[in-house]
Amino acid sequence: MKILLLGSNGQVGWELQRSLAPLGEVVALGRAGDGRLSGDLSRPADLVATVRRLKPDVIVNAAAYTAVDKAESEPALAHTINADSVACLAAEAAALDAWLVHYSTDYVFDGSGDRPWREDDATAPMSVYGSTKLAGEEAIRTSGCRHLILRTSWVYAARGGNFARTMLRLAAERDRLTVIDDQVGAPTGAELIADVSAHALRSAVREPGLSGTYHLAAAGETSWHGYARFVIDEARALGLALKVTDIAPIPTSDYPTPARRPLNSRLDTSRLRERFGLVLPDWRSGVRRMLREVVQ
Repeated sequence: MKILLLGSNGQVGWELQRSLAPLGEVVALGRAGDGRLSGDLSRPADLVATVRRLKPDVIVNAAAYTAVDKAESEPALAHTINADSVACLAAEAAALDAWLVHYSTDYVFDGSGDRPWREDDATAPMSVYGSTKLAGEEAIRTSGCRHLILRTSWVYAARGGNFARTMLRLAAERDRLTVIDDQVGAPTGAELIADVSAHALRSAVREPGLSGTYHLAAAGETSWHGYARFVIDEARALGLALKVTDIAPIPTSDYPTPARRPLNSRLDTSRLRERFGLVLPDWRSGVRRMLREVVQ
């Protein structure tokens, strides 16, 4: 099986290089490509040429425009990357009878309520980012290609920047931190996303009826404030010296941003767990593991 992986240098893409390797030959492309092949989703025509040259059995798209606030001032570029290029990938996958694995987000919902979002709940994105990600999803479903759309949220990894590392840096510099406490979700590790993706893809290739949209997130829930407190407490337990003595909760309204953030980022993962026979670990276990890599 030949797998084309796009976005190979991102948090999820980096882990996918590892998790997909046992399934077949993986051609991993970052935005710069490799000189012959393009992995740049801002250039849809080049992307189409790459797919036609490789003729993969599976396309895994871990690339996206993810600068949520910047997207508000760059809607055309965000749409090209998150929607137009995704539509091209879906059309090529359909023509090749290939699978397309694509990652989406809880930002396709409006963040209301306090129950976890199900896959068939009504979508109502509040930002350019969310709107373009939803447009990408819809293009995939319209294309008729066999696909796995995996919606996730609050992604982190030991590699690269993330919320936890930012909190540790600030906690070493400041006596007091203020962190939002009215947005709720589940921190979800890139390792978990990659491993579940490989498992789901292997099952779906054998059973095409599994094609569809699924929610993928770690179990449990917390606020950004709760997440920050957990990270700092765990880091101290690992021996990291931190200056901070006060981590104060604040509402989203105290921290305005160009793009509106959903207050409810909970995702109901029942469909994924039941159809693929999976157990998703509590969010704390993945964060603990990540902190051991970062701190020690």
